[in-house]
Amino acid sequence: MLIKTRGIVLSYLRYRETSIIARIYTERLGLQSYVVNGVRKAKPPGRIALFQPFTMLDLVAYTSRSGGLTRLAEFRCSEPFRTLPYDVRKSSVGLLLSEIVSRVLQEEEENEPLFTFLHDSILRFDQQESGFENFALEFLLQLSHYLGFGPETAEQITSQVTFAAEAPSVAGGRSPVAMRFQEFEHYFDALLQHPATAVIPNGRIRRELLDVLIRYYQLHVEHLGDVRSLSVLSEVLAEL
Repeated sequence: MLIKTRGIVLSYLRYRETSIIARIYTERLGLQSYVVNGVRKAKPPGRIALFQPFTMLDLVAYTSRSGGLTRLAEFRCSEPFRTLPYDVRKSSVGLLLSEIVSRVLQEEEENEPLFTFLHDSILRFDQQESGFENFALEFLLQLSHYLGFGPETAEQITSQVTFAAEAPSVAGGRSPVAMRFQEFEHYFDALLQHPATAVIPNGRIRRELLDVLIRYYQLHVEHLGDVRSLSVLSEVLAEL
């Protein structure tokens, strides 16, 4: 059976000599893995570019009642990007977020609000010419609500991460870790309450906030593990 749907590419693995297995979050079927034949051939060139992180596709896909790998019958880019693949700052952010999204999304069923959030957020990021420094933080905070563990206040983030980081101090009082994390609370509160106007002073603080937020995700998402692309993004954040 064939089905038409929109999809957002999350990642791909090489498969055999010229093919790939692409992980795509679809509008109608949730997370799916598809075998895509021949996209790594020299001719016609450029087809593999359609499976870079967060690329928007219109798909015609085979479906199976038993689940598992199926194939794409047709695919084409539905929303060509203007800046995301060409701006190293944006592409680094996209790489990080696509890695996290690929690990936290597991449901093979329709979730229209979540798909719409991903679709609209990515397009907005691509279209922004400036003021996108905090996008990764805003995106992850909003995504957490769709995943069922979104915080209402910054204190929820810092208290949970602090508790996981170390045992209570024997001497009593606030531990160094708690004191350090609590310095970030007003930034997180600003991002939660007024994301459009939230001000983060510099890239170093932005990087530390992202590290805390990823630790928060690791507490709520089983087997999230280390985020490999975070080290790549660290250098980029220093320039934002």
